[in-house]
Amino acid sequence: MRIGLVGYGAGGRYFHAPFIEAADGVELTGVVARSPGKRAEVTADYPRLPLYGSLAEMLDAGVDAVTITTPQHTRRELVLEAIAAGVHVVADKPFAPDAASARELARAAERAGVVLNVYHNRRRDADILTLAGVIASGKLGDVWRVHSIMDQDGAATLETGATGGLLRDLGSHLVDQMLWLLGPATHVYGALDWTGRFGESTDCGFFVTLTHASGAVSTVSASKLNHSTTRELRAYGSEGSYIASGADVQAEALAAGRRPAREPGTWGIDVPENWGTLATAGGRSQIASEQGNYAGFYTEFARAIRDGGPGPVPAEEGVRTLEVLDAARRSALENSVVELGGPAPE
Repeated sequence: MRIGLVGYGAGGRYFHAPFIEAADGVELTGVVARSPGKRAEVTADYPRLPLYGSLAEMLDAGVDAVTITTPQHTRRELVLEAIAAGVHVVADKPFAPDAASARELARAAERAGVVLNVYHNRRRDADILTLAGVIASGKLGDVWRVHSIMDQDGAATLETGATGGLLRDLGSHLVDQMLWLLGPATHVYGALDWTGRFGESTDCGFFVTLTHASGAVSTVSASKLNHSTTRELRAYGSEGSYIASGADVQAEALAAGRRPAREPGTWGIDVPENWGTLATAGGRSQIASEQGNYAGFYTEFARAIRDGGPGPVPAEEGVRTLEVLDAARRSALENSVVELGGPAPE
């Protein structure tokens, strides 16, 4: 599969290009980058890779698929442009400002007969994969609650504007993880922290509770302005608990200059001191880290295009996540519990 990358900010440079390079059945064939600085970064990282000034220019050169990882306010039009050209699309999260807009993109892809997937790569984090394995083993019994915290000391990376805010940013990841882990949600309650530090009111922290159709309850929370760097997962069930306080393994490795294509056998495995603890009537035990690797997303995406199928994260699953985010924002503004599929606000 020949794939082009549209955008070379932090997402494109660190969370897409290295994993496209490491995926099976995928070839990175070019990058759309406009500013001299970004074009210089692409050339430094991939000296022989073609550069394009626009998505139209890249489409004219010929690709099978594109990844859209430009700023949020530009994604909708670029996704629609690629779909109209009959090209398969990976859209960065959140792939639309709200669920209604996301449904529009999903319908457009269906009409055009192309595969549209959302880059919810953090389903492939080592810690969430390890927790999923613990739940699947049955050692927790019936799962009652799961708590997920992802605090980052990163004020400079907070996205502002009408389509910004931390709920849409990290919230997209954490909500998607819980829906993937525990199934669909029926009720949502949200609380948001707001700041005017950047000239306009922006949510800079959140706490969201989801009640799942299975009966389980999950909470997800994050902050970027509280000088906290915390990653913790807690799961409670009828037979025990699992607690893990670890690191953002793949992000830390990328920041250190490491790349998944160079170390496929050891990439994305957390160190033993961060392994979680399972506690049951039989005692306590450490659970070895599963291997996380975002490259698997692109391997599965290429397979879906080649063999048919929805791909690793179909657009409909991205819509489901945005429905929860919309409900969480409404809940925070109204201080109410929002029922998914319930009546729209007046």
